[in-house]
Amino acid sequence: MPTLKQPDTIVLFCSAILHNVDDLLPNLSTAQLGYLVAITRHRTWAEAAASLGVTPSALSQGIAELERRLGVPLFATDGRRRVAHEHTATLAECAERVLADLDEVTRWLRAVGTGQVGRLRVGMIDIAAVHHCREAVGRFRRAHRTLDVGYTVAPTGELLHRLERSDLDVVVCVDPEGVGPFDSTPLLRDDLAVYAPPGTAADVPPSQWGPWLLFPATSRTRTAIDRRLREIGAPLVVEMESHQPEVLVEMVRLGLGWTVLPTTQAEHGEHGLSRAMPAPLLSRTISAVTRRGGAVHPAAAPFVAALAASAD
Repeated sequence: MPTLKQPDTIVLFCSAILHNVDDLLPNLSTAQLGYLVAITRHRTWAEAAASLGVTPSALSQGIAELERRLGVPLFATDGRRRVAHEHTATLAECAERVLADLDEVTRWLRAVGTGQVGRLRVGMIDIAAVHHCREAVGRFRRAHRTLDVGYTVAPTGELLHRLERSDLDVVVCVDPEGVGPFDSTPLLRDDLAVYAPPGTAADVPPSQWGPWLLFPATSRTRTAIDRRLREIGAPLVVEMESHQPEVLVEMVRLGLGWTVLPTTQAEHGEHGLSRAMPAPLLSRTISAVTRRGGAVHPAAAPFVAALAASAD
């Protein structure tokens, strides 16, 4: 069985095949080429017709039409036998190559349509890539070894912007909650808690919390954090902003301020931070998001399904 070529090679090869067929063999059908190939593979026309599932009469008519369109006789009559001309063998070899190449292109296109090959462009926020979805992504890649999957790690706002521009096929990020032309599949709830520098008394009231080391003010999560801190009476004095949770964790360890982070990131490892209060400050939904309308990569749906199954 032929080996599937890379997508760009297949497209160029397919274009060349169709161009050559149109220029050199005008108005020919793959059925007619198949008739000719079948005759060369079998001892009699009756056997060739049976292999194709057609009657000998239909096979004869198909070859006659092929000769008419080519303007060249392919077989001579010798009594009750039909004998191929010398040039017929050359044409049959060419027809066999064309049919094999078209079959390979067709199989490749079907694989593309079912998401087995091609390139799937995935975007993820850092916590999804490093913690929540790591195992599910690994399983998906092992189950789709012929699919080229490219990953981008960035904040939610950037990922959604790139998804809207069709630079990405699917993103895993904080749920857009009806904002923008997106369809989302909720995967999990992600808790965020308040963390104070080491040695801070456990009974410090919210009115004395801070200064803060937080995500940038432009992020969706930061907007939710600011709202919740104000609701509980915490002063919002921000000393530093960073998209990188690891940086914020380290700054808190150094005693430079307080932070609000996903519990999975802040409490990870033997040197994780301790919560300033037991309960989470807020929760956010992490979702798999695709663009609404337009073409959707065939592999996007099974990728989202794999993430959802892992979350369940």
